[in-house]
Amino acid sequence: MIKKNISLKNYNTFGIDAKTKYFSEISNEKDLVEKIKKCKKTPFRILGEGSNILLTKDYNGFTFIIKNKGINILQENEYEIVVEVQAGENWHDFVLWALEKDYAGIENLALIPGTVGAAPIQNIGAYGMELKTVFKSCRALEIETLTFKIFNKKDCDFGYRSSIFKKELKEKIIITSVCFVLQKPPHKMNTDYDPLKNALKGKKNTIQNIADAVIDIRKSKLPDPSKIGNGGSFFKNPIINNDKFLKLKSKYPEIPNFFESSNKIKIPAAWLIEKIGYKGKRFGNAGIHNKQALVIVNYGNAKGRDILMLAKEIQDKILIHFGIKLESEVNLF
Repeated sequence: MIKKNISLKNYNTFGIDAKTKYFSEISNEKDLVEKIKKCKKTPFRILGEGSNILLTKDYNGFTFIIKNKGINILQENEYEIVVEVQAGENWHDFVLWALEKDYAGIENLALIPGTVGAAPIQNIGAYGMELKTVFKSCRALEIETLTFKIFNKKDCDFGYRSSIFKKELKEKIIITSVCFVLQKPPHKMNTDYDPLKNALKGKKNTIQNIADAVIDIRKSKLPDPSKIGNGGSFFKNPIINNDKFLKLKSKYPEIPNFFESSNKIKIPAAWLIEKIGYKGKRFGNAGIHNKQALVIVNYGNAKGRDILMLAKEIQDKILIHFGIKLESEVNLF
């Protein structure tokens, strides 16, 4: 069923009241192909749960929400399983499914908002782990030919919060399912991230305890989108070369940093934003969260352009003060 002139306020976690001319939910691959055919020359876009997007204006086209569901084990042996998950599944629900079955690999990614289909696009990551570690392949519809293709890990060009689906294949394919490789016991677990390591002191390193710790940390730092509109971390943590880092360190000895490679250092964007005094600041209906400077929030009636203007102001200030260009992690529509 296709609806007309629908507000997307309940379909994006920022709670932006932008409208779409046409709207429909997608229940399966056949439904997806049929509805794209109906678009003809009218533009369309695909949304999941709207957790990593900012709607900046009304849309004069079709907005399709991916709603296909299902989790199926394709292969298994003594050590691991290969599981196919439909794109419309909620990511955290999938994590809970894996925990219940005692399958390891995604426990560090608990409570990340969004759908499974969106996860490879962003190469979601948290607390020392990235999706690419457990990714095997995904099935996707090529829009131009309306044919389905399989993308293996090597095809995806995964990077820090990035993939080929955000670059060369942006708006050219639609992911309909994803295959993951998960571990059976005994599990290999990643607890190297300091906040996670601290949260686990005195507890056994089990995948359930790791997931519980991650959930507690996220809840303590990140605002609940159902209570205050936000898209999670708005900016990527910038990666700079070692020479630039040493110059900054001479001026700011306390600057936190993480080794990325032989000549690359990652700087927490939240620290940069705090340093320019923007943490907790409010500008009308938009502002920066008082517990996590990476999160821009909608206090109730902000327009997408209000959020965008604030983000650009922060980017300009960071560039002036530190010579660092902050990149958006949130996708702009």
